[in-house]
Amino acid sequence: MKLNVDTMRAAYLPGNSTTILKEDPVPTPGYGQVLLKMKASTICGSDIRAIYREHLGKGPEAYQNKIAGHEPCGQIIQAGEGTKRFKVGDRVVVYHISGCGVCNDCRRGYMISCTSETRAAYGWQRDGGMADYLLADEKDLCHLPDELSYVDGAQVACGFGTVYEGLEKIGISGNDAVLITGLGPVGLAAAMLCRALGAPQIIGIDVVQERLDIARDKGLCDHVLMSDPDNVEQVRALTGGHGCERTVDCSGHHMARLTAIQAARKWGKIVFIGEGGTCEFAPSRDIIHDQKTIYGSWVTNIWRMEELLEKLVRWKIHPEDLVTHRFSLDQVSDAYELMNEGRCGKVAVCFDEELDKPGTGENLAANNECCAHC
Repeated sequence: MKLNVDTMRAAYLPGNSTTILKEDPVPTPGYGQVLLKMKASTICGSDIRAIYREHLGKGPEAYQNKIAGHEPCGQIIQAGEGTKRFKVGDRVVVYHISGCGVCNDCRRGYMISCTSETRAAYGWQRDGGMADYLLADEKDLCHLPDELSYVDGAQVACGFGTVYEGLEKIGISGNDAVLITGLGPVGLAAAMLCRALGAPQIIGIDVVQERLDIARDKGLCDHVLMSDPDNVEQVRALTGGHGCERTVDCSGHHMARLTAIQAARKWGKIVFIGEGGTCEFAPSRDIIHDQKTIYGSWVTNIWRMEELLEKLVRWKIHPEDLVTHRFSLDQVSDAYELMNEGRCGKVAVCFDEELDKPGTGENLAANNECCAHC
């Protein structure tokens, strides 16, 4: 398909809590590549933490002045030579790290853990989804089922995929009471997926009332608790004095992590998903004597991301239900500013029909009165 335009709008993050919208050339797909017409790109907390406020880190977090956005979803409008599975017209989610493809981690599907110098994350070391078009490698794509929206798919590209990986590590079933510490977009995603996986009791903790309200009002948590030094005893009281079989930290805060450890039942499993922060605990008292296990989990692998997309259809759940605000690309500065303030649920930059749904930028003033913190 030949495009009628040569340039596109593209958003960059200079690192001083602002956003710059530029005009860039529309890229041309090379061998094994496709060009996507962007449909939705959601904002991740790691963008705010490591890029928007100031450019931090080396390695995976070494932002290299590329188009922002590592949660992209769109439709293929051009395909280069050598593509094998996907074609023009296909709806796809982009696994947001393009690995070397030949190391052990890549062969397992964990391009997130690729250590090759050629590894490049979309929106960090190569151009991302905050633009009208995105150039992607075919190997980085997952099929988006027709039953799911592009905003659903954008969230799977990072947040929901990351949560699903962590939950698979500890295993969630109808046998498990689950505690989630931190109810921003990642914690809310954890609650939604735990419910789908059959957890009969879900307890959520956060420091912000609006987050607790969303978790309760959407039926994601059975009990919500304001962060408090007595949270461990409160969780035990809600679970017959035992604690939870599974606990999930999505906060990255040292006190919340300690709560997740101490509120886990004997033989319990704990997973840390939230980035940053520290953790301090007494190994003998807090994990060894009670035979507990702590897992770390970082993003997911590409085959599990495809599996999640299939299961979302089976479970009839939609990640876009956690989106409180939608903005056009022309409003991208407002989108990042709102996400940075934290007075929101998930924030999406949308294109075409994905913008014409509740939670759009023009309803910003009204939405601000009732939305949850990120």
